[in-house]
Amino acid sequence: MSVRIGVEEEFHLLEVNSGLLVPRADAVLRRLPRETFTSELHQSTVESNSGVHTSLHDLFADLSRTRRRLDAAAGSLGLAAVAAGTVPLAPASSGHPTADARYRHMVDEYRQVADEQLICGAQIHVDLADRDLAVRVMCAVSPWLPVLLALSASSPFWQGSDTGYASWRTMLWQRWPTAGPIGCFPNASAYDEAVRDLVRAGIISDSGMIYYDIRPSAHLPTLELRICDACPRAETVVLLAGLFRALVTEACERLRADDAPTCQSGHEWLRGATWRAARSGIEGTLVDPETREEAPAPQVVRAMLARLRPALEAQGDWQTVTELTEEALAEGSAAERLRRTARKEGLPACAELLIAETRGDRGNRAPLPFGSVSLPHRGPETAGPPPGTGIPEVIGR
Repeated sequence: MSVRIGVEEEFHLLEVNSGLLVPRADAVLRRLPRETFTSELHQSTVESNSGVHTSLHDLFADLSRTRRRLDAAAGSLGLAAVAAGTVPLAPASSGHPTADARYRHMVDEYRQVADEQLICGAQIHVDLADRDLAVRVMCAVSPWLPVLLALSASSPFWQGSDTGYASWRTMLWQRWPTAGPIGCFPNASAYDEAVRDLVRAGIISDSGMIYYDIRPSAHLPTLELRICDACPRAETVVLLAGLFRALVTEACERLRADDAPTCQSGHEWLRGATWRAARSGIEGTLVDPETREEAPAPQVVRAMLARLRPALEAQGDWQTVTELTEEALAEGSAAERLRRTARKEGLPACAELLIAETRGDRGNRAPLPFGSVSLPHRGPETAGPPPGTGIPEVIGR
């Protein structure tokens, strides 16, 4: 049975001529359908919601269409939209939060943490209607999430400087009180009570401010991945979607069969593993979730792929995900591509690279795997919202 997936992508808005981040979201959104596009905390960000799909081919086509539509709207204003954790050239603070009472409260309450929220992520939803199972799956898949972060890493620069990290967005994101690795809960009731405790304590204002690396949606029958940077290339998002769906379905099978061990040691080590992934990306070492020891990133990524092969084959994703993985390891993370560009041509050229890749321009690179791999096409969706209506939940909502 094919499990449905959907994606939320966040995009920075840049002035084309300068490459600078600009607060023009309202102007861009006036040219776009609000059922697919929405605002974010800062006016320098626009978010898109994909349709709901079963095939990676259809998801890629959806993301590509959405990006083209956003590019046209932004381009009509002399702007460009880029998908990346951070952009090379950004002010210390946008100074332009979206005119929404909830966002204004966040800015007043969290001050510089909110002021510097000039970051973008990609969130992936996998259908999972059983909330008790979804909460248990969070524990089962959490050890592998830093590997997905490493594959997505696209934010080496912050305010014109190289941070030394592949994902500086992660370091900024984890300053929020409810971000980072999540703990283990026996069921949805225990998880919901923990969220209510945070609200009662005044730490957050509502359940939408649960920003952990993974969470059950508060409004949809899905499990949501939140650890990843926004990705310049749409095919990287598709790779992450395929891997996350496989992690979830594999964990569900083990949990339903009762052969998955109960988590006894907690996830304290995961914060360090997440830091390692943010620091190194796929160019250095990662913490191997099986051994909890340092290992070369390609080794850890390929071990995850081998572990997930049955689940990937069951969804018809094995060939596509394998090819996309090998391409990612061969070409390097977006963070590494940006650094190579900066060394050769300077930071302004990095903005040009992000604009081009977000548009889908691969230059002289090889054709997309979607052109060389025969992907299963499952026809029109028969359940859930039709393609294009999107998953309505967005960050902060």
